[in-house]
Amino acid sequence: MRSKASACGSATIINAIATGRGAAFAINLRVHAEVNLLEGKKKISGQVGETSESSKLIETCVGKVLEDQGLRSQYGANVRTSVGVPIAVGLSSSSAAANATVLAAYNALGKNPEPEKIINLGVDASFAAGTTVTGAFDDASASFLGGGVATDNKKREILDRFEIDPDLKVLIFIPPQKSYTADFDVERVKCIEELVEFVYEEALAGNIYGAQTINGLLYCSVLEYDPKPALEALRAGALSAGLTGTGPAFVAISEKNIVEEIEEVWKELDGSIIVTEPSIKGARIEK
Repeated sequence: MRSKASACGSATIINAIATGRGAAFAINLRVHAEVNLLEGKKKISGQVGETSESSKLIETCVGKVLEDQGLRSQYGANVRTSVGVPIAVGLSSSSAAANATVLAAYNALGKNPEPEKIINLGVDASFAAGTTVTGAFDDASASFLGGGVATDNKKREILDRFEIDPDLKVLIFIPPQKSYTADFDVERVKCIEELVEFVYEEALAGNIYGAQTINGLLYCSVLEYDPKPALEALRAGALSAGLTGTGPAFVAISEKNIVEEIEEVWKELDGSIIVTEPSIKGARIEK
C-alpha cells in the first residue's frame, strides 16, 4: 500500500520559543512524502531526499500512525521525502515533512483523519524524534492548513487564523550556515519574553507585518544574528522582514514591483535567495 502527500513550509511571524505562543504563515515551498507500507515486515526505513540528513522524524511519523491504528506489528514501511523546503534554516522543513508523512501514511491505510489529529500526531513525532523545542504547533498548523495561524503551542490551540495576500511575494535570504532547533538553548531568549508577548498581541490585533519585523529584530539580538538582511529589505521597500524560526534565514514580504530592489541589495550579501509566495493551500494528497 502506497501513498504520496505534500505539505508547505512556513515562515515566522512570532517565534514561540520565548513565550510558548507563536504565529506563522504557509509559503509555497513543499515537502513531498511517499510512504510504502509493507505487510508482514517490521522495519521502518526512511530517506530524506538525496541527503545524509537523519530520517528519524519521518520514520517515527509512520510508526505512530501504525500504532494509532493498532497495526504496528503487521506492517513495516519505506518512507522517502523530498527536500522542497531548505533544511535547518528556519522554514519549518521538519513540520512539513511530518505533516506530509503522516498524511501519506494514513492515506495508504485508506484513512482520512481530521486535520487536528494529523497535526498533533506530527507534533508528537517531532518531540519523540527530538527535532523540536516547543512542538512547533504554530509551524505545523500553518504548514498543514495553509494561510496564517496564531497559536498557543503549550495548549496546542489555534487562537486566530489570518491570510497573507497570495498576490504578494515572499523573499527568503539564506546564509551559508544551518541552525537545528533541537540544539537551541531556550534560556537564551528568556530575557525578551515580555517583549515577544507584547509583539504577539500586536499580531493578534492584526499588525502582522509590524509583528514579523519586530520579532525578527528581538530574536536577532539574543541569537547574535546580524539583522542587516531584514533592514536592507525594509529600506528597499519590503512590507516587513525578519528572522524566521531560529534562523539563519530571513523572510521579507513585499509587493511584486519591489522584488528586484530587494534582490539587488541581498545579492551584496553572502547567501542564496528564493522568491516564492504565501500559500493559502496546505497539505494535500498527491497523485
